[in-house]
Amino acid sequence: MRTKINRLLALGLALALMLPLAACKSTGDGGQSQTPAPSQNEEQPAATPTPTPTPEPEVDPYDAVRNYWSEDQLTQAWGPDQPVEHLFFHPLIAYPQFAFHDASIPESQRNGLDDWMVTVDEFKKIIQSVYDKGYILVNMGDVWSEVTDENGVSRMQRNTLMLPEGKKPLIISFDDVNYYEYMLEEGFTSKLVLGDDGQIWAECTDPYTGETFLTQDLDATPILDNFVLEHPDFSLNGAKAIYSLTGYEGILGYRTQNDIDIAADDPARPAFDAKRAAEIEAVKPIIARLKETGWTFGSHTWGHINLGSDKVDLAWVQRDTVRWAEEVGSLVGPTNILFYPHGARPDGDDWHNTGAKFQYLQSQGFRIFASVGINAFSYIKKDISAVICDRLHPDGTTLRWARSRYLQFYDAQDIIDLTVRPDLGYDFSK
Repeated sequence: MRTKINRLLALGLALALMLPLAACKSTGDGGQSQTPAPSQNEEQPAATPTPTPTPEPEVDPYDAVRNYWSEDQLTQAWGPDQPVEHLFFHPLIAYPQFAFHDASIPESQRNGLDDWMVTVDEFKKIIQSVYDKGYILVNMGDVWSEVTDENGVSRMQRNTLMLPEGKKPLIISFDDVNYYEYMLEEGFTSKLVLGDDGQIWAECTDPYTGETFLTQDLDATPILDNFVLEHPDFSLNGAKAIYSLTGYEGILGYRTQNDIDIAADDPARPAFDAKRAAEIEAVKPIIARLKETGWTFGSHTWGHINLGSDKVDLAWVQRDTVRWAEEVGSLVGPTNILFYPHGARPDGDDWHNTGAKFQYLQSQGFRIFASVGINAFSYIKKDISAVICDRLHPDGTTLRWARSRYLQFYDAQDIIDLTVRPDLGYDFSK
């Protein structure tokens, strides 16, 4: 009996000892034990900050072009007496079968396309050929500069270019990169755009299907861009080419031109101004990217006027020059380069004469006056700070009838696509 009582006493003592332990636990939250909340006066542990990853800097693919040639590689001095060749093109024919055969245009207009244009494939072959023959693209602004002598008289001078050994300097320019309305119906691309990749593309509409799309294969600008990316040794210090722009149908495919025939109080004026403002804003990033990647800009006059014509008097030239400055120069920036429309020299002869038109144009900041010729002619004028120079013109006319003159650049027999051009004859012996 005593033993049983002792066992009960031991069991009671054990239970008494377990009660304080049970009080240390809470089952108010699903039976899970909880750590008591710290008091307000207790210092909170510092949270470990989440590290912010350092973003990788975006690499511009054109950096490889700009920095390809180091200064110690530019060991060949190309002096003022050595020619700097200059080739110019009009916009490329993207759809030659359509332009030369299927478009509903007069025969005279079709033949004009053959005379003055090259196709996309012909252009690609020309660029490859001049590269293979050792030419290197240079900035036209680096070739000439204006200097002032001790008497305060300013004159133009040809600069000495420092080139890589074995290279020959070449300027390329493109006239009328405005994407005129008539061209949109004849198998050309329609505008330049900035792609999601930050690079320049061209908008194009297939004339057969009506499909509109972006391309880098049917327009001179992205074609040359990509060729230089693939061949960075083709460019000196990132130089690309120069646009020769009019303004009467906007620039680069954007209708940025003003219409002075719409009066300020015309009910149509607000809508026109709003649309024009939108076009101006849309073209600005295109211009910025082109400048970043080596493209430059020159004037082709606002209205593509014939400066050699007696019908185009000084007052006309003045009005036109002001409009170009207001509507084109305000977007692309100032330029000292003027490309003569039609190759027509002001006052009839800008070499031997310095007439009123030439003097006015020079007073507006133009110093380099480029015409069209048969060789790399240039002449620094003695009576005024200006230089005149000629450009050669790869096109249907010279591909058919001036092969020998262009052999230093390419062989026309290897370039011209007679399978798609109209049957207008040729003579490769000339």
